Amino acid sequence: MARGAGDESRDGVTLTNLDQPLFDGSGVTKRDLVDYLDTMSERILPVLRGRPLSVIRVHRGQEAFMQKNVPAHAPEWVRTVKVWTEASHREVAYALCDDRRTLLWFANQRAVEYHPALVRADDWRHVTDLVLDLDPPEGAPFGAVVEVAHVVRRVLAEAGLTGAVKTSGAKGLHVVVPMAPDVAADDVAAAARALAARTAAAAPGIATTAFLKDDRGGRVFVDSTRVGGATVVAAYSPRVRPGTPVSFPLGWDDLDDVEPARFTVLTAPGLLGERDPWAEHRPGPQPLDDGLVAEGHRIPIARVQAMHEGKRRARARRGGTGPGPAI
Repeated sequence: MARGAGDESRDGVTLTNLDQPLFDGSGVTKRDLVDYLDTMSERILPVLRGRPLSVIRVHRGQEAFMQKNVPAHAPEWVRTVKVWTEASHREVAYALCDDRRTLLWFANQRAVEYHPALVRADDWRHVTDLVLDLDPPEGAPFGAVVEVAHVVRRVLAEAGLTGAVKTSGAKGLHVVVPMAPDVAADDVAAAARALAARTAAAAPGIATTAFLKDDRGGRVFVDSTRVGGATVVAAYSPRVRPGTPVSFPLGWDDLDDVEPARFTVLTAPGLLGERDPWAEHRPGPQPLDDGLVAEGHRIPIARVQAMHEGKRRARARRGGTGPGPAI
């Protein structure tokens, strides 16, 4: 491959077109992405290591796209794990981003976002984290999602649980509760539904579990569907958004003074210094209360319930009777 101006090599990885803009509106170059991930490698690699990885890549002038299957041209030293997916009826070779060289290779592929699975490649039965994704309504200030996050923290404490919190890198927050290794995956999913429902019940004016946007009424959506084979954007991962923000770990006491736009690929390393707040704030693995799990198993799965409701409303519109009240 011919090398161009600004190209270089790190850890045996040839890095190309480093001085090109990363994507429209990013405010950074590809070099900035590479430098950020290289600088942050000791913090982000522990979050990615051993987990099937999906990435979001951006080619210049094209829409961003998610890549799960490792391309055929990947170097042989990029470790993979093969998974049969029922949805697409094919085997997918997910990357395992276990070292700096692999991370740099992904950066050179213009992989901006890093979405590890909530399971490890050597233990598919154990969901390692219960996640509540707090998604504010369009146009709401960040303070709205912070207010709901404080309610989530109280609900967790009442259930004997402790979570860590980080910005999503967009407008929301992720609350993550590490799970004990003997907790069944379906029990983690059930507990997430119960915790989301308890949050909405504790603050009905500002929080909701309504999966359909039309039913949220301007409230923050407490999303409990990041379960099973789902992924969540990694702590410290950049996002394909204007200014290239990153998902940034926070202390609970810092939430009220935070502006997520401050945390970008250009600013985050300087704000962190030598610290790794995700490692500092992330609690140890925790068991689940039997009552919480039983409560969650009685709550319908939001995505499935929304699918059926969406079909019912579509039928009602075709029949001219209107959707009727949401249940």
